[in-house]
Amino acid sequence: MPTRNDLRNVAIIAHVDHGKTTLVDALLRQAGALGRAKGEGTDNDSTQDRVMDSMDLERERGITILAKNTAIHLHDDDGNPVIVNIVDTPGHADFGGEVERALSMVDGVVLLVDASEGPLPQTRFVLRKALAKGMPVILAVNKTDRHDARIEEVVDETYELFLELLEDAGLPAETLEFPIVYCNGRTGQASLNKPENGTVPDSPDLGPLVKTLLDTVPAPEYDAEEPLRAQVTNLDASPFLGRLALLRIHSGEMKRGQQVAWCKADGTITRTKITELLVTEGLTRTPADSAGPGDLIAIAGIEDIMIGDTLADPNDPRPLPAITVDEPSISITIGINTSPISGKSGKKLTARLIKNRLDQELVGNVSVRMLPTERPDTWEMQGRGELALAILVEQLRREEFELTVGRPTVVTKEIDGKLHEPVERVTIDTPGEYVGTLTQALATRRGRIENLVHHDTGWARMEYIVPSRGLIGFRTEFLTETRGTGVLNHNLEGYEPWLGDMRARPTGSLVADRSGVATTYSMFSLQERGQMMVEPGTEVYEGMIVGENSRPDDMDVNITKEKKLTNMRKSTSEELERLIPPRILNLEQALEFCAEDECVEVTPGFVRVRKVELDQTVRGRAKNRKPKP
Repeated sequence: MPTRNDLRNVAIIAHVDHGKTTLVDALLRQAGALGRAKGEGTDNDSTQDRVMDSMDLERERGITILAKNTAIHLHDDDGNPVIVNIVDTPGHADFGGEVERALSMVDGVVLLVDASEGPLPQTRFVLRKALAKGMPVILAVNKTDRHDARIEEVVDETYELFLELLEDAGLPAETLEFPIVYCNGRTGQASLNKPENGTVPDSPDLGPLVKTLLDTVPAPEYDAEEPLRAQVTNLDASPFLGRLALLRIHSGEMKRGQQVAWCKADGTITRTKITELLVTEGLTRTPADSAGPGDLIAIAGIEDIMIGDTLADPNDPRPLPAITVDEPSISITIGINTSPISGKSGKKLTARLIKNRLDQELVGNVSVRMLPTERPDTWEMQGRGELALAILVEQLRREEFELTVGRPTVVTKEIDGKLHEPVERVTIDTPGEYVGTLTQALATRRGRIENLVHHDTGWARMEYIVPSRGLIGFRTEFLTETRGTGVLNHNLEGYEPWLGDMRARPTGSLVADRSGVATTYSMFSLQERGQMMVEPGTEVYEGMIVGENSRPDDMDVNITKEKKLTNMRKSTSEELERLIPPRILNLEQALEFCAEDECVEVTPGFVRVRKVELDQTVRGRAKNRKPKP
């Protein structure tokens, strides 16, 4: 079968924060792509970092959310030019749908593992996906210069992970033979020789990694007799060309202006025309006349094209198998803002605008689903995890929508007539002194310990299987218990029978009993009851959560009470009232904080936690109503 020896398609996969985007930056720099993208001629003149993280949220949070590809031009040992398409993928489990789409575009992967942290839950997830597709793997041990690096142990842990996954998948042991490259993405160095812990590789550049990549990742194969077949793996937009479909050509040739058969997911086939064809050069897309098997391209001209659709020869249309992703495990409800002070911050308030925007999200995000609810102005959004759904809500907020967002809940399944719930594999790195506290906290959340290792550094690694609903709201408690020093990672492990009731939030809420403005005088007396969550001068309304009660019950409070002024002066009247700084919640913290009868009001200017039922009389009546026998 013929191959494209002038082309390689590879994905960089890893756990979150193990250095994928930084390594791609170094490859681009050393290939001169950054300088060309800026219109400059030198290879190493760019000081910009994380160029692949183009979204504001990605740069602010330091994570990759969307899978993106770039192309660098290299030469093999014989001096022949080779184009390497590199796909940078997210490392967070919540964006696993992006990883699955990226793997459908490539022929091999570089598995990046931190030289200190070693394989973590998302490492297992992405490696399992790559092995299931039979892809060759290059192990890149990154950040070898870390002071706490343990390179040899990390390599052994990765071998153990390979063995475990190979056994689960029933794959041959030959797959265990993979090349190992030692890297430092920050300095742009790589070597096949293992460096000492805490030192950089002995090579001055990433040449050893590039050579290993060219030798290990196979060139795209194709059948010269097969007609055109190309699958859409992602969508983008251009202000000049409209919707762009990003796709990989599996066979045949595609040309600008060509007539193709558009094979949709519902089985229908429509004849259409390619108005523009673009290929990636460094960080930009440039027009091209044609592209062949294995090429990753973007095309324009089909306004309603969707991810997973196939473009084929109109005389012999053969649709490719659809892209499959794992089931969602967490859901939230999103609806119009129903608070008494809605419309003061955002510009997009109606159910029609929100519905249109959520429909638009479904087009480019294959791991999110939308379901109707009993209310016509509220929809259930299902996703991989809290972070993915919080990112969606944050994007809507920045687009000036006002929303009411419900408390996250788990998506259950019925298997063999029994209710099953999603469970997650949790890996915790923590100072040893907090192991007992975390063990107790996870036990109340129905956690099951799988492994516990104490390192010589005084740190410990804990592995647990925990129900997904037990992790809702756990991150804040985790950071409090470990004084902000612990590291928590988790990803979906599977489904298990419903594990019964679970401890809810141990504290209640302080709820405003009237509308008005929060006063310092009132807050000074209320702060003895619990932790305040609003600042003096904040506009509040009946049913809004203004603080966390130190006791389990909710308490209706008057936070707008003002000090009565008189003509008399007292010796204590000039004393300064000192307020404890309030705990202002961001969007993710607010979603974690919510109790079952609470929701979050999201506007461009504010994030407020509130009761679903604002009227305290109605809430009190429902609380006191006894169930019928």
